[in-house]
Amino acid sequence: ESSPHLPAPKDVMIYSYNFHSLLRWSPVKVDRGLVFYTVHFKTGAFNQWDEMNCTRITRTECNFPWSLKERRWTVVLRVRAELGQVTSDWVETDPFVAERNTTIGPPKVNSVSVSSDSLLISVTPPFVPGAGDFLRYHVSYWENATSTTKEETEASNTLFKITNLKELTLYCFSIQVELMTYSDLQLHGLQSVPECYRTTVS
Repeated sequence: ESSPHLPAPKDVMIYSYNFHSLLRWSPVKVDRGLVFYTVHFKTGAFNQWDEMNCTRITRTECNFPWSLKERRWTVVLRVRAELGQVTSDWVETDPFVAERNTTIGPPKVNSVSVSSDSLLISVTPPFVPGAGDFLRYHVSYWENATSTTKEETEASNTLFKITNLKELTLYCFSIQVELMTYSDLQLHGLQSVPECYRTTVS
């Protein structure tokens, strides 16, 4: 039975990065006793609440279970506070679809090979692509002296080249992943931190 005396959790938010998702909320403050929290989920397909792996926990976050790994599912979560026999009201999240609502991080730059007129860049994608995923890498690069004019290039491989560069010149680049799925969704990732390299002499 929910009680007006126990406040419900606040700031209830789903955080999702590279398809790793968790629910977080602010702790409920009480004068005495230890507050526990319980989290439920339901999917768009079944309008029925199920327990997650977070029943009567003391921490204020709950990782999505393996059973919710399907990125196209619509998921709603709810959490409540519990103190002894007293429970707060449930607080529900907005519907969440990982394929639309996750944040994709930047790719990891493994190596850069420098020549007089090019940079050969090797990257690792921020997550393991699933079936039907297509990753594209958007590369911005610029001469460090004139950083106002940026050039753009695109690649679908994890090894690609920036060409037609001037020799003995410092170039900087930043890379962003674009995920395209077979459901025609496009998700743009975060830009990588710029890295700078000086071309060699021919």
